[in-house]
Amino acid sequence: MKQLRLLRVGWWLQLKIRGRSTFDGLLGILYPLFFATTIFFIYRQGSDPTALVGAAVGASVMGVWSSTATSASSVLQGERRQGTLELLVAAPSSFPLLIVPITMALATVGLYSLVATLLWGRFVFDIPVRVDQPLAFGAAVLVTVLAVSLMGFLLAVTAVRYRYSWALGTAFELPVWLVCGFLVPLSALPAWVRPISWLLPPTWGVSAIRAAALGGSPWGDVLLCAVTAAVYALIGTALSGRLIDSARARATLALS
Repeated sequence: MKQLRLLRVGWWLQLKIRGRSTFDGLLGILYPLFFATTIFFIYRQGSDPTALVGAAVGASVMGVWSSTATSASSVLQGERRQGTLELLVAAPSSFPLLIVPITMALATVGLYSLVATLLWGRFVFDIPVRVDQPLAFGAAVLVTVLAVSLMGFLLAVTAVRYRYSWALGTAFELPVWLVCGFLVPLSALPAWVRPISWLLPPTWGVSAIRAAALGGSPWGDVLLCAVTAAVYALIGTALSGRLIDSARARATLALS
């Protein structure tokens, strides 16, 4: 119960901190709408309304990933610059329990992108976005947001040891859009890419959200998204311990 309370309080505190950034707030509002508009103009040239709805869903999840990936990878570098990374490492609470709320807050802010993109498509481009299974849709969205936050956690902990790991989020942002099938069906990708996509939780998350919106069967994809997210959480936890030990041994924890 103490761990859950720590996650809840840390998430809420980080959410309030993120909400006070004027620059990030303005960028967060305009960024997803810009990309959604581009995608809608491309897909509306076709005659298949289902494809347009699928593109709207993919564009909405794309915003969640973008708002998390680029920020999460630089979170600990910011803590290092402020001189608080050592305090986080030395805290009596488990280090992953202090970092996961940060990436959860980033992914929660990304929920705006999902809602705004769907509403933008509905009222500006007249895309008939109707959710066939509201309960499954809500569950798929929540699991996807959690999965993205855990992927962000894995990106974040690398900054404990490697000072330039902040670039990982930017490097992975666009490839994940493509490989996870946000905008392009996985069947259109080369065969060797598909096993990679199966290892990434957003692949199953966006598939589940589309299935719930279009009337498919989303629960299998929801389960796979949750399982792969749990694997990323375990990898991130194990990696954080190794990287902290390495940084201590080389006295590099405070170097900026």
